Amino acid sequence: MPGTNLTREEAAGRAAALQVDSYLVELDVTTGERTFATRTTVRFATHEPGESTWIDFVGESVQRVSLNGIDLHPDEAFQDSRIALPDLGADNTLVVEATGRYTNSGEGLHRFVDPIDAEVYLYSQFEVADARRVFAVFEQPDLKASFTFVVTAPEHWTVVSTQPTPAPVPAGPGTATWTFPPTPRLSGYVTAVCAGPYDVVRDELVGRDRVVPLAIYTRKTLTEHLDAEELFDVTKIGLRYFEEQFDTAYPFEKYDQIFVPEFNAGAMENAGCVTITEAYVFRGTAPEATVERRALTVLHELAHMWFGDLVTMRWWDDLWLNESFAEWASSVCQAEATRWHEAWTTFQSHEKGWAYQQDQQSDTHPVYADMRDLHDIAVNFDGITYAKGGSVLKQLVAHVGRAAFTTGLIRYFRAHAFGNTTMADLFAQLEATSGRDLQDWAQRWLRTAGVNTLWIDLQTDADAVVTSATLRQSAIPAHPTLRPHRLGIGGYDLRDGRFGRTAYHEVDVDGPSTPLPHLVGTRRPDVLLPNDQDLSYAKIRLDPQSFDLATGHPEAFEDSLPRSLVTACLWELVQEGDLAPSDFLDYLVACVPVERQSTALRTILTTTKQIPSMLLSTVNWFTPPPQRAGARARVLPVIRAAADAAAPGSDAQLQLVTAYGWLMQGPEQAQCIRDVLAGHGPFPGLAVDQDLRWGLLCSLAVAGAATDADVEAELARDPSVAGHERALYARAAMPTAAAKDWAFRLVFDEDTQTNAAVEHLGQGFRRVLDAPALLTPYIERFHEAILPTFASRSYGIGERLVKYFYPRDLANAPLRDRSRRWLAEHPDAPSGLRRLIVEQLTFVETAVAAQQRDAAADSRG
Repeated sequence: MPGTNLTREEAAGRAAALQVDSYLVELDVTTGERTFATRTTVRFATHEPGESTWIDFVGESVQRVSLNGIDLHPDEAFQDSRIALPDLGADNTLVVEATGRYTNSGEGLHRFVDPIDAEVYLYSQFEVADARRVFAVFEQPDLKASFTFVVTAPEHWTVVSTQPTPAPVPAGPGTATWTFPPTPRLSGYVTAVCAGPYDVVRDELVGRDRVVPLAIYTRKTLTEHLDAEELFDVTKIGLRYFEEQFDTAYPFEKYDQIFVPEFNAGAMENAGCVTITEAYVFRGTAPEATVERRALTVLHELAHMWFGDLVTMRWWDDLWLNESFAEWASSVCQAEATRWHEAWTTFQSHEKGWAYQQDQQSDTHPVYADMRDLHDIAVNFDGITYAKGGSVLKQLVAHVGRAAFTTGLIRYFRAHAFGNTTMADLFAQLEATSGRDLQDWAQRWLRTAGVNTLWIDLQTDADAVVTSATLRQSAIPAHPTLRPHRLGIGGYDLRDGRFGRTAYHEVDVDGPSTPLPHLVGTRRPDVLLPNDQDLSYAKIRLDPQSFDLATGHPEAFEDSLPRSLVTACLWELVQEGDLAPSDFLDYLVACVPVERQSTALRTILTTTKQIPSMLLSTVNWFTPPPQRAGARARVLPVIRAAADAAAPGSDAQLQLVTAYGWLMQGPEQAQCIRDVLAGHGPFPGLAVDQDLRWGLLCSLAVAGAATDADVEAELARDPSVAGHERALYARAAMPTAAAKDWAFRLVFDEDTQTNAAVEHLGQGFRRVLDAPALLTPYIERFHEAILPTFASRSYGIGERLVKYFYPRDLANAPLRDRSRRWLAEHPDAPSGLRRLIVEQLTFVETAVAAQQRDAAADSRG
């Protein structure tokens, strides 16, 4: 039985047999708090009259199925998430009347009740295959059709979809019906319905061929925090930029952005109706890195309007190209058209850090992944699909040239508008415009896994003149592919305390060694930096002289990108066991006071969803347990001094104070944080807004310096959904066995928590300072409970159970060994679950190896 799965072969067979014309989707969201009424009318043709097929639906029940005027028995037709459709005609009309279920997991039609005003808000999330949770649909991207949505809802609501919102028509006491115009031909997963008493701010853009209406929607209780002007500014910059670069007008009738609660991702590229996480409605001063990340997200979804919505992948094998393109295009736009001119430093320190981390796990996969079925797809929204793919596209641009790449894109959009494609269709255009055969390039870069390492071997004479220079390339045995690289080699000299670039050459390299004749006969620079400008996707190593000078003077780099490349080089050495964590900590301590590029600083100081903080990882997990208190004692004064010296109200001040809270370990630091919360802290100009208050209170909770009464008092100040979520975090973070047991039972023994609540509970649960015994019992409890619990929950919830309740912060050998045993004992566990466990295990294995490396170095004295 297929359950809710769908294989690539099944989808290909159905696509070969059918051509879908249109959907009429009628939803009534006034029927109750748990379910809604859904009626779908589908018109489609088949090339095989008399044969059978099926349409997909996941919901409470099906009341009626009518195919070409003949009623089918719903109990017989609807089985296992599919509705069987026998004896098809050449042209067919199908009507399905059913009852759908709201979710609290961010999948399908998510229902949220605002805890402040009790208003209800709905939003849809259909990628990968969750449109079928709302209406009957041929759930695959290559069966495009036109969609007409008709929504009956409370009359005081606003309803938003892919097409412009029509005037509502009264439908009964207190209700109304919105009938939207038909969409262009789209894949079902990029359609959308959002409904509720959303507030709206409107604007418009004069595009290349018409005026494009713009709108931003928020919940009423968040509207006061919406900085619509900046969001519209970024949106307009992106629309103008992409219309020019792609030489193709924005393809839809309007562009709405809806900020929605409890969202599983950063945003979703629904055509003309983008949904974005409410975390990007800042209730106070956000780190500049987060503001930049929000802008990047806005641009990412805008890029999808062309690459993903206008032209869509045929099957999910090409998910990488969909997401990788948006990653690359948004970063290019940000670097060239916005105020974030150091966007490539952001890309290097965050996106590439994520990619390198993912690509060195035992479960890594090629960028072009073999998506056999929906189960495979679920686990591939990862650092390979997004970040490595975007990095590889940046390398492809360097390989074929920017002009040829852009011209190929323009031809691609014109040839395939509102259609479906594969990677081969895009590469055919790029080969035509560049004159290059890309088959071997694509094979080595896209169909093989792993990351190469690059370094320069050189010899000099007594006068420091280079006599020989060779760029070396290596790969690990598990992934032995050596790749062609177009990369920059930079030379830097240290003068008056600053590194100035004195030379830069771009070269093509391939194989294990490539001569660098341009260096021979020149005086060697103080620092030679392979992959300068970060054009290629590869780890780098520095020659001994370059290593000593670059790591000894991180403050000397005038530009943030070369310093970020050096930092990444050292970070990789730590994770590979070639650099002691204590030595890396020396470097980080030197960087903290001088790093001003916001994302680079955040990568050092603060853990994000994608990548762990370098500093926190080094101190809390990579340093041997007996040395951790000493490591914190060494770092805390540096962070405090940097925070004291930071400009009042600056981004650096905000990030440093937050990191100080994360690392505090004694009453002196706790009192400092309490003073900040009381309004008389030692950091002038620091905006102590509600989000910062919660962050610092959670840190106090971890340190055992906050009580339930403190949490209740803060919740009284902030009874919003964000307040409730952070209160869960704070309570789960308290260093008591009762707090950890409460959090674990709440999500494993009950299925009542939303996706966002599970995430916040788990973040607090696994966070411990110097009390690892609190998590030790969960080595066994987690591994015993995860398989049956994962099987009983949606993927959105199950993923969070692993990511946030795996006791990763223990980072010790018993946890490592138990996870290895679990994997050996459960070879047939769902592939998605195994992948998630492997990701956590890889981090623990890396941490244990680093601890052993530092302990060995310490024992040698």
